[in-house]
Amino acid sequence: MSDPVFFRRQGPFSVAELAAWTGAKIAGGGDGSRQVRDIAPLDCAGADDLAYFENPAYLDQLSATRAGICLLAEKYASRAPEGAVLLIAAEPYRAYAEIGARFYPEALRPLGAWGGSGVAPGAHVHESARLESDVTVEPGAVVGAGAQIGSGSCIGAGAIVGSNVRIGRNCSISPGASLLHALVGDRVIVHPGVRIGQDGFGFAMGGQGHAKIVQTGRVVIQNDVEIGANTTIDRGASRDTVIGEGTKIDNQVQIGHNVVVGRHCIIVAQSGISGSTELGDFVAIGGQVGILGHVKIGAGAQIAASSRVRDDVPAGERWGGTPAKPVRIWFREMTALKRLGESDRPKKGS
Repeated sequence: MSDPVFFRRQGPFSVAELAAWTGAKIAGGGDGSRQVRDIAPLDCAGADDLAYFENPAYLDQLSATRAGICLLAEKYASRAPEGAVLLIAAEPYRAYAEIGARFYPEALRPLGAWGGSGVAPGAHVHESARLESDVTVEPGAVVGAGAQIGSGSCIGAGAIVGSNVRIGRNCSISPGASLLHALVGDRVIVHPGVRIGQDGFGFAMGGQGHAKIVQTGRVVIQNDVEIGANTTIDRGASRDTVIGEGTKIDNQVQIGHNVVVGRHCIIVAQSGISGSTELGDFVAIGGQVGILGHVKIGAGAQIAASSRVRDDVPAGERWGGTPAKPVRIWFREMTALKRLGESDRPKKGS
């Protein structure tokens, strides 16, 4: 349930409208004309609210909810409270995402800190920069020489867009972010504190000191990418660092130079991907994963949280552990270690 100070709610909408948007069906002759005022969690929802259910861990909350409208899979319909209008969906969470976007469209991309439009007083836009129509540059932001920014994009307060950086249309560059040596597609969201395009970590080590290797590549970020707060993406050394379209990156992720991330990947918080690693399309990386350099992870592979990857991972496989390995082997190892540990435990009465 939203605080109206920060996010303006749209609606109300009818149950029939929600069903049409999501492809859900109204169960048992429920009232399609019933008005839905808001979305809310199961334990907070009221008679005019919609709540969704998908995780069986919350079955008790489903049974006890006061929500007037419940969005859920058909197999759980019998556990919903009597009198609630039920929307049956094959993928309730995805349907909920569609409904949430209708109620709170402003929450889909970061709101500016300034609240105005155009180039704000106190912003610094170089005379050679090119801004299309409807670009917002907030106070304290800097847009460098030769930079280009597409229409509908917002450069947040204190953000830095370096010389010759290209940013596409309808992008959100949040306060305090910096973009250097980067080409950015359309509808890209960059959250606060992100650092893109700084030097990759490259040195020729030796007894007389460490010689810096020049980093002359770029960062290429394709359409519909989202990058979480305080994430860092280094520019390439001799070729580009690439983030594929539709990829979603959580907060505090480190991506090294020359890394190539495929399309629609998920990379969760505090993960680190070392230089020249390649991720195929639809790869999912759990939180706090470390990946050594020059590793290839195949399309559709999944890496469990807190794992350390040092070998190539075939497409479609699930790996975990330190060092990471196929999960079936990792689970067997953990089971064997547990049994070994318990075998040394003193028996009761001894």
